[in-house]
Parts: sequence; C-alpha cells; structure tokens
Amino acid sequence: MSGLRQEWEAEAPPRNCTLQDYQGVPARWCPGCGDHAVLNAVQQVARDKQLPPEKTVVVSGIGCSSRFPHYIKTYGFHGLHGRAFPVACGVRSRRPDLHMFVVTGDGDCCAIGTAHWIHTIRYNMDLTILLLDNNIYGLTKNQTSPTTRTGERSNTHPRGNVLPPLNPLSVTLGVTNASFVAQTIDWNPPHLYSTIRAAYEHKGTSFVRILQRCPHFTSHVFTAVQHDMSQVLLLTHDDGIPLEPSMQRLFPNRAAHDPHQLAAARAVAERDDVYPVGLLYRDERAARYDLQTSQGLGKSQAEKMAATEKWLSRYEI
Repeated sequence: MSGLRQEWEAEAPPRNCTLQDYQGVPARWCPGCGDHAVLNAVQQVARDKQLPPEKTVVVSGIGCSSRFPHYIKTYGFHGLHGRAFPVACGVRSRRPDLHMFVVTGDGDCCAIGTAHWIHTIRYNMDLTILLLDNNIYGLTKNQTSPTTRTGERSNTHPRGNVLPPLNPLSVTLGVTNASFVAQTIDWNPPHLYSTIRAAYEHKGTSFVRILQRCPHFTSHVFTAVQHDMSQVLLLTHDDGIPLEPSMQRLFPNRAAHDPHQLAAARAVAERDDVYPVGLLYRDERAARYDLQTSQGLGKSQAEKMAATEKWLSRYEI
C-alpha cells in the first residue's frame, strides 16, 4: 500500500469539533433566504457526526445555493454551471475516505445539469445531494427555472410561465438504481436537520429536495404553506426520517409511508394537493459504482506501471 493511501486511512487524533470549526466567511445570501437554514443544518450534522473539516468536501455548481462552499470551513469546489455532479463523482472515485456533500439549485441541477443529475443517481456513489429548490433563477435575477410554476411571471416570461413545472422527485424516482429520495422544507429546522443527517448516513447517493424560500423573487410561493402546515404531508415510518413526537405534532397532516415501496414513493411524489416531506424511497441494496472505481487505489505506482505494461504488451507485433 502506498504512503498516500496509508495517510488517508491513518486514524486521526481525538478531537472535539464545534460549530465554529465549520463556520466560514459570513454568508452573503439575502436576509430571510432559506439557504441560511440549510447551511446551519449541514454544519450541525457535521458537528454531531464529528466530520473532520479537512476530510469533508462540499461541491457545487452555479447559483445562489452554489456559493455554499464559501460559507462552510471545509474543502470545497465551486464548479461550472450544472457540473457539480461530474466533479463530485470524480472526487469520490479517487478519495473514498472523504465525507461529501453536493449542493445545487433547481436551475443548476434540473436545467443545464440534467444529464449529469440522471447519471449520478444511476451511479449511486456515496454522495449527499442537496437540491435547494426556490422555483426561480435567483442569482441571475428572476428568470423562469424548470421548477417554476405555471403562470408565474419572470423576466423571461413576463406574461406568465406557460409550461408545467418539472418534478425533481418524480424524475429521480424514475432513474434506474435510485437509492435514497427525500423531501424537506427549510422553515422547519428539526425536520431539515433530521433529513440531511439521514441522507448523510445512507451509503449511496442520497437525493434531498429542499423546498427553499427566496424572499426577493418568490417570497409568495411558500407563504401560504408556512402559515398553514396542513398543506404539508409528513411521511412517517420506522425506517423513515426520525423526528421527535413533539416535533411531529407540528404537522397536523401525517401519513404512514413505507419507503421501501417504489410504486408508493412515485405515487406520493406525484401528489399536487400537499407537499410530502420525509423519506419517499430507500434501497440499501442498490449497486454502488464507487465500490468499483475505488478498486486498485491501494496499489503502488510500480504495481500500476507493471499492470499497464502487461496489457500493452498484448499488442506488440
């Protein structure tokens, strides 16, 4: 085993990370933006799981949400628009020891990044994907996104969006080899935290759609549901998102849902009368591509060169 590999697997000295260990420069999102709540939740999960900052990576693309790596004191990669997923898969394939989060938005993931999104779900590498969905392109100032509702006005559709919105949950559940699909809301911190923690603890690709408020351009989108939680359907199950009974009572509309049933998950995802929150689907048996790409990482440079020479010699005349 190479010295680098030994360094990766060396046991870190005991330490006690606090929230301050994960706090980067002050976040410059708008006051009232739901991104603040997501950042706080991820930092709390990192502290409670004692993730070493130097062994944790946040990868993002472009958008308001994708400034996430600047505001958390870990390693980060602020990539190109829609390209967070291939970067994250590349990092995961070479560094199986790292703790990885991918933060993306409804424009970054569901428009220019769609092809990467689909294949990343199919690869099922060990990644925690957080889709911060505010139904608009916020960073570039109010253009219709793939999840913008029909009739919503924007700079690109001043008379109202004419197309029905894309459903990220349905799309993800339609991809072969999906292994963890959940939804939560930014304005309920306990559920947000529990969902992100459960997603991190899942071995494979965890896809979490977070309904996220944009106070500047789509402040009206989630106003009604914030004041009437009966419009939210809390999915409950022993193998779902854990939530204290006192917190469950904040959701007057609750339903038992078995997250191991794909057809049931798809049916729940398609509901348009309520916002389902919780774990829609989990399949711990799904194949993981990173278990294949990590093979051979412990070999020395000499062993790799010898194997390469062996294969090349087959083509000698």
